Amino acid sequence: MAVVKLYDQNKAEAGEITLAPEVFEVEVKPEILNLVVRAQRAAKRAGTHAVKGRSDIRGGGAKPWRQKGTGRARAGSSRSPIWRGGAVTFGPQPRDYGFKVNKKVRRLAIKMALSSRLAGENLLVVNSIELPEVKTKLMAGVTEALGLNKALIVAKDLDEKLVLSARNLPGITVQSVEQLNVYDVLRHKQLVLLEGAVESVQERLK
Repeated sequence: MAVVKLYDQNKAEAGEITLAPEVFEVEVKPEILNLVVRAQRAAKRAGTHAVKGRSDIRGGGAKPWRQKGTGRARAGSSRSPIWRGGAVTFGPQPRDYGFKVNKKVRRLAIKMALSSRLAGENLLVVNSIELPEVKTKLMAGVTEALGLNKALIVAKDLDEKLVLSARNLPGITVQSVEQLNVYDVLRHKQLVLLEGAVESVQERLK
């Protein structure tokens, strides 16, 4: 059972908190993380690419020249894929790139991602981040005090002041517990859990 230090937004120690081992101390298997990340990224692809096939191009109905006697190769349409201005053979068409990953595997992957951040000492638990007003400079001071450069901050409920103050800081992302996902955890070097979010994450993943 992992017991980690609890900090305030100035990185002064504010106590300790116990993390559930079944969520934060899971054996990390890279192949499962890779599968879930690929599924997430594939689901985000628009898949709207398209090219024209033989039936999509206007014209080309008349045979360009007679079959025999011209000395040239036989041709049946000026919209043939081998002609300039012709169709494209086996070109991309609109499609959905997403593929299914079982719910249990997705849940296991997020546990592994959280466990990897704890094992790598890149997990920070902060009791709260409170800002008097929406101001990027104030949030920049908090991230500097906490030693953050590329971090994912997870809160139980999104505070508008926190979200708006952090959105212009490069490398800093603020999410709610419901938005927590494997890809965002892994693409940020540091993970910051606000105290209220820890219990919600553990309840969601137990």
